[in-house]
Amino acid sequence: MELSDALTQACLANGHRTALEGGGSRLTYAQLLREAQALALQLRDRGIGRVNGRNNGRGGAEGDEACDTVMVKCSNDPTDFVAFLGVWLAGAVTAPVHRSTPAEVVATIQAKAQCRAYVDLLTDGPYPSNPAHPSVIQTIDVVHSGQIARRALLHGGAFVIFTSGSTGLPKGVVLSHRAFHGKLLENQRLFGASSATVTLLMLNNTFSFGIWVALMTLLQGGRVVAESRFSPASFLDTIASAGITFLGAVPTMIRATFGTLSATELERARHRIANAAKLSSVVIGGESLGTQLSATLRAFIAPASLYDVYGLTETSTSDFVLDPRDYAAHEASIGKPAPGVEYRVVNEVGLECAAGDAGELQLKTPFIMAGYLGDEALTRAAFSDGWFRTGDIAAYDCDGFVQMVGRLKELIIRGGNKITPVEVERALRRCAGIADAMVVGLPDAILGQRIHALLVPQAPSEAQEKIDIERLRSELQTRLEKYKCPDVYYIGSALPTGRTGKIDRGQLQQWITSAVVQPVKGATAPEPQRD
Repeated sequence: MELSDALTQACLANGHRTALEGGGSRLTYAQLLREAQALALQLRDRGIGRVNGRNNGRGGAEGDEACDTVMVKCSNDPTDFVAFLGVWLAGAVTAPVHRSTPAEVVATIQAKAQCRAYVDLLTDGPYPSNPAHPSVIQTIDVVHSGQIARRALLHGGAFVIFTSGSTGLPKGVVLSHRAFHGKLLENQRLFGASSATVTLLMLNNTFSFGIWVALMTLLQGGRVVAESRFSPASFLDTIASAGITFLGAVPTMIRATFGTLSATELERARHRIANAAKLSSVVIGGESLGTQLSATLRAFIAPASLYDVYGLTETSTSDFVLDPRDYAAHEASIGKPAPGVEYRVVNEVGLECAAGDAGELQLKTPFIMAGYLGDEALTRAAFSDGWFRTGDIAAYDCDGFVQMVGRLKELIIRGGNKITPVEVERALRRCAGIADAMVVGLPDAILGQRIHALLVPQAPSEAQEKIDIERLRSELQTRLEKYKCPDVYYIGSALPTGRTGKIDRGQLQQWITSAVVQPVKGATAPEPQRD
């Protein structure tokens, strides 16, 4: 089933109920459908999408699937979902891009997506009940009025979601209606969304995690409370005041919340959330939360459940889930595969690894992407014998729980030794006084690479002089081989993050090479030795 059909059915079944609210606006399901249908008509009038099974006369045969893309400007506004549905009803594919995205990046995305139009819908106060007076400021810019070569990859497509590539250029992941809707149904079965669900959308809805959290709720007739900006205080306040039952978050948000608010503020917020007695489930994804922060968060939201999920945009997200019941015995893992997901761990020559041995994690799933738009070579390279190559290094135990070890492209090779940043970061977080850490490798004439570590102290106001690096080194060597211990240390108030909220190692490398951050005095090994 196409997402347009599923969402239309939800709108018809829940007409008077509130679907979305945020930014001072409220949108019922009936209004969502009405506005989306109006947008679809406008797009078709401009020659975009499908008309009666035809692709608007641009060389497509009867029954052709959509091959037009429409760039939808987003910022967690309720009208963003009007745009999603309107584009689908027109028979086109939506390419969500944040409203704050720099023009140069938009141009790069457009070069790949070749969007026929840009759509930007902004609310102007609450939605009126009188449809004769629409409250939507509509901007529809047709940027391609001529023919665009047919792209089979887009047939049946719902989204083109742009993610960061290893070269720094965005990759356009094409996800079909069938794949994404199938994943939404599986997530709904797992998390139990219903018409009573009230979901807090703090994640960007240009991010696959944010999209599925919202759409899963809407397909069940629930209510989505959308926030365009994240701040720790408003985050906790909204959970209590809006009666939030379900939310998705990335670790960056949790670190910021517990790292910037005082103990008094946190305790007051915890009591408010507990007294509201609404919060049922919290889903964490995007990167590792870490065992210490995970324990802190679980205690804070109790009795609500905390789920860790691992997934990729290319696989419609949520490939592995760590169930709350398994935290005690497997807190360092990403859990077990979600329904419909198969996995294997292979070594450098493609042979399957035994339990406990690390290798590349590869997946098979019916929810896989159609491919990378405009990148056939990259699409081919992403698969090996029909398995999707995640690029993540992992190991599994005899019970089938999978633990992440690192990224293939993030391996640090120091003196001939291969080191995964995740292993070093995990050890650093266990050291006294360290709330978080990020590790990268930078070139070194003697060792090939040296290990550089950015530390975030548990007390952000602490001066560098109060961080005892020598004590830290001694403690670290009880947990790691000597060659895995960092050569250079830096102190910061937070880890660098990208636009989706994930930690960004490339940005830390830039900070170091451009001297944005300075090494802790006396914490740099002057003469690196081969260990």
